[in-house]
Amino acid sequence: MSTPLPILSLLETRVLGVLAEKQRTVPDSYPLTLNSLVSGCNQKTSRNPVLELTESQIQSAIDSLKGYSLVAESSGGRAFRYEHNIDRVLRIPSQSVILLTVLMLRGPQTAGELRIACDRMHNFADISSVEGFLDELAERPAGALVVKLARLPGARESRWAHLLSGQPAEEVAGPAGASGDGAYASHDASLGEVAALKANVARLEAEVASLKALVGRVCSELGISEAG
Repeated sequence: MSTPLPILSLLETRVLGVLAEKQRTVPDSYPLTLNSLVSGCNQKTSRNPVLELTESQIQSAIDSLKGYSLVAESSGGRAFRYEHNIDRVLRIPSQSVILLTVLMLRGPQTAGELRIACDRMHNFADISSVEGFLDELAERPAGALVVKLARLPGARESRWAHLLSGQPAEEVAGPAGASGDGAYASHDASLGEVAALKANVARLEAEVASLKALVGRVCSELGISEAG
């Protein structure tokens, strides 16, 4: 590209990601109408974070993306339709577009998770193939489009994030780091899981203590030793 890549908002990456996803998963409905785009953006599955966007918000994002030539508008039937220009503007192959699509829609992913999530759009032969395209995106001469994140404590693999919205916030920062757009809320979820596990452990310990007390009373009444 001859001009610098703009920093896109969460709304803009959601619209762009939905257009790229639906091009491959529902080709008969592509390009998308505004109503279809609203449904795709507010979809409850395969989205992180889940959003509730209005038509006006999505239309505003479309207009902004059109200014960057990342989205084109056409008239079909009684409604305007929209399509993405990611591959042409960024000059990357379709496999790379698909990887960016999943990262825009689902947030940071490992190479293995990406391979599974991309399956409906492209069947990568193996994880090495995914990593090869990710490395190309990270080393792109015109500017990196993805970055490999630091491995989280206890994680076996590093995750990748897109750079279309700039550098991702450090996840170790917790709720404060997951600011504004909430694009990387997965760490918050993991903290919630830890809290839930601790609560379960405390509950189980209380139940064990209660059972021990009950056994002690029964043994006392029967005149037998607890050890027996």
